[in-house]
Amino acid sequence: MKTFKTFFMGGYECADHINRSGERVNLHLTTEHDVRVEEDYQDLSAIGIKVVREGICWSAVETEPYVFDFSEVHNRIKAAEKYGIQQIWDLIHFGYPDGIYPTHPHFCDRFEALCGAFASFYSRNSSQELFVVPVNEISFLSWHSGDVRGTVPFAVNSGWDIKYHLCKAALAGIRVLKIIDPDCRIVLVEPMIKIHAVNDSDHAFVYELNQNQFQAMDIIAGRMCPELGGSEEYLDILGFNYYWNSQWEHGVGSLDWPDPEGKRTAVSELLTTAWNRYKKPMFLSETGHFGVGRSEWIEEISLECIEVIDNGIPLIGLCIYPVTDRPDWDDLSSYSNCGIWDLDQQNNRIPELSYIETIRQCIKGIDIAIQNSPLNQDITKTDLEIETKTNSRISEFFNGSASFVL
Repeated sequence: MKTFKTFFMGGYECADHINRSGERVNLHLTTEHDVRVEEDYQDLSAIGIKVVREGICWSAVETEPYVFDFSEVHNRIKAAEKYGIQQIWDLIHFGYPDGIYPTHPHFCDRFEALCGAFASFYSRNSSQELFVVPVNEISFLSWHSGDVRGTVPFAVNSGWDIKYHLCKAALAGIRVLKIIDPDCRIVLVEPMIKIHAVNDSDHAFVYELNQNQFQAMDIIAGRMCPELGGSEEYLDILGFNYYWNSQWEHGVGSLDWPDPEGKRTAVSELLTTAWNRYKKPMFLSETGHFGVGRSEWIEEISLECIEVIDNGIPLIGLCIYPVTDRPDWDDLSSYSNCGIWDLDQQNNRIPELSYIETIRQCIKGIDIAIQNSPLNQDITKTDLEIETKTNSRISEFFNGSASFVL
């Protein structure tokens, strides 16, 4: 049985943190996904996407310490069941209730209570299997809040300390989730990056910087900081977030995309590195671009996914993020035209038609690759036969010579 209903997924922006100006943001509300969820799910389903990433917005659902109101979340659950949508739920997506942060003495207890309350609520109100991301992007959040003062506690030189405490809370939460719902699926989501050494770089230091992206998953697995009680069994499904600025030269800045000089490491290679490290089912949990580059980006990423699938690696999804455009965290008047649907001043959904058409084509191309994946082949077939058949059909597909009904 497939883990997810569709390979392609859509993510709805749900950041709810306090920004650099000290103002609480809630992009779930700003984009009006809360009141337009049925419209959003209908639109997404119409282009062949039946899986979404959502966030509960901890800062909103905990109305006072240890008191929870999931009524708005319930509305989205009901909409998902109405339109056949499968949901993956983030419990922390950069934000916490006022007055607490990862190193606060009460943080772990409050998060455990959230996990317990949500799992109990979900079991009573949904017929779907529960997929949970305890903390979205521990590595990024620890840097953003602990090293560059991007959100609470607005610290510097504290990234490791924040990371340690976020992992501690995540593990405590996972244990509670598993007690209440032993069959719930734990999804860990981290950035996937590549730092490139330049001529004057300390290559050993750059290597260590690249390894640091795996620290959070290693802690959850018990490979680091065993005193926190991590376990390999908590590595259920692994998600990796990847954008154009996920690769940069050390001390210089982000590599250009498109990449005419070929400086970038292939996404397929980065995913293969993660697979070789963990040997767990994985997916691209966020990816997307903005402006006129959206179609070219998703086609390139889809081809990289096909390469991974052709190599027999269990890559089980690709999440386009975001589904609808959203404002900058620190300037809510600034939008980047990055959605499958952009927004007008009244938050009406404006479809980016060329992007939607490219997504439809990529869905078909990925489906061909999955059908011909070594994971789905009779063991008597040779790798060469599989590769030849797959590459021929994919080439026909992206060159436009294959016949499909849209």
